Amino acid sequence: MNNFEFKNPTKIIFGKDQISRLAVEIPTNSKVLVLYGGGSIKSNGIYDQVMTALESFEVLEFGGIPANPEYAVLMKALEVIKSHNIDFLLAVGGGSVIDGTKFLSAAALFNGDDPWEILETGKPILKGLPFATVLTLPATGSEMNSGAVITRMEIKEKRIMGGPGLYPEFSILDPQVIQSIPQRQIANGIADAFTHVMEQYMTYPTGAILQDHLAESILQTLVEVAPVILKDPTDYNAASNFMWSCTMALNGLIGQGVPSDWAIHMMGHELTALYGIDHARTLAIIAPSHYRYNVESKKEKLAQYAERVWGINEGTTVEKAHAGIDKMEAFFHSLGIKTRLSEYTAEYSGTAGEVFNRFTERGWKGLGEHKSLTPSDAEKIVEMAY
Repeated sequence: MNNFEFKNPTKIIFGKDQISRLAVEIPTNSKVLVLYGGGSIKSNGIYDQVMTALESFEVLEFGGIPANPEYAVLMKALEVIKSHNIDFLLAVGGGSVIDGTKFLSAAALFNGDDPWEILETGKPILKGLPFATVLTLPATGSEMNSGAVITRMEIKEKRIMGGPGLYPEFSILDPQVIQSIPQRQIANGIADAFTHVMEQYMTYPTGAILQDHLAESILQTLVEVAPVILKDPTDYNAASNFMWSCTMALNGLIGQGVPSDWAIHMMGHELTALYGIDHARTLAIIAPSHYRYNVESKKEKLAQYAERVWGINEGTTVEKAHAGIDKMEAFFHSLGIKTRLSEYTAEYSGTAGEVFNRFTERGWKGLGEHKSLTPSDAEKIVEMAY
């Protein structure tokens, strides 16, 4: 196992009817900006619960943060924060709203001329405006980590940011919210969390036995609860395990002491930026081709995954590796998620040159756990996924 340091300061408040805890968790006399997305929280009752809990606070609100949080929209929210001297942010939504709030947390204390520099430089954020979350859509794990991804459509860019100053103070996770989520978004959440685990687990053996078993248990749980929650989102037990699995998939724990990959996400982000495809679905497009392309360097872990998650015990190491990849792709299909780029866009020219060019322009010389995947490799993987 590799050396590591681990600290996650986010407090999790999990279970039924916990939104009322906002009243005691947010510091007294805070001036709160509530941030949310398209407004579904106003039709499913979550908005009313939040506002009731915040009735003793001075509260402003900002809605309309889109999926793939858009920089231009966030800059309007930043104006509200500065003009009204907001001192606490509350994200009520899924990963996009929470990611957008993390950017605002950093931008509110940014001393430079242009907040885009936060995303351009990629420097770790050491201090941000305090914020918390009420999770309404399990998927990204953003409610218990310090990372975010922000989109700027005018230049077709999707950038990552993060740092120790961007952990939520606390996050409220009430599995009851899942019953109002559209099935497409539930499927996306399952695929997103599954791939988050794979990015940290599917590398090469380092003797991190506990980390491997934790990762495998999350994958097994997602596979087990997926058909249940898709059939009946009101099943509280399935909803609880789904929600907690999404959080555990990317709260930092399973990534300690092991190498990580994240090439799938880097390629997927480009497909979202170029073609507007749902983030989770870009991962499902890229993952099978990525693992098939890199099967030789990942075969030991792929075979282990095939054995432990899917019960595949017959065949050579490479045969089991390929069988495990096939099972993963079939699992995505069982969620109703297509895995070929050609099934999502007619704009794709038949070559992955644009992805290659974007990676080259950024000076990305190597992706993956070995930093050995070149822009040319990325081009071939996207081409395989077509």
